[in-house]
Amino acid sequence: MNTPAPGTPLCRFDDLADPGARGFCFDLGEVVFRGFVVRRGGQVFGWRDRCPHIGLPLTLGDDRYLTREGDFILCCSHGALFRPEDGICVGGPCVGQGLKAWPVALWNELVVAA
Repeated sequence: MNTPAPGTPLCRFDDLADPGARGFCFDLGEVVFRGFVVRRGGQVFGWRDRCPHIGLPLTLGDDRYLTREGDFILCCSHGALFRPEDGICVGGPCVGQGLKAWPVALWNELVVAA
């Protein structure tokens, strides 16, 4: 699967709310990669922006990936809830399934593709 090259800068760590999320879209030639990162405390988690239930993106193009409380990732299509730290669905039609990880890392105050 195509993803942005390791080391590709995504955003400054401090530009992410805590908790918060931000989506990214990359044109990789013949494919478009959609992913997002979630910040919780001092950690960031990266996920492909695709619900395992029906394959649609989790948002409508905004960065509202989290519930109002910031405790779960929310699919806007059918309300599935995913844990930010491991991507496992804990509510909705795809319970037990999970989001596909997108490796990201912190490097010199930046969030980068890993």
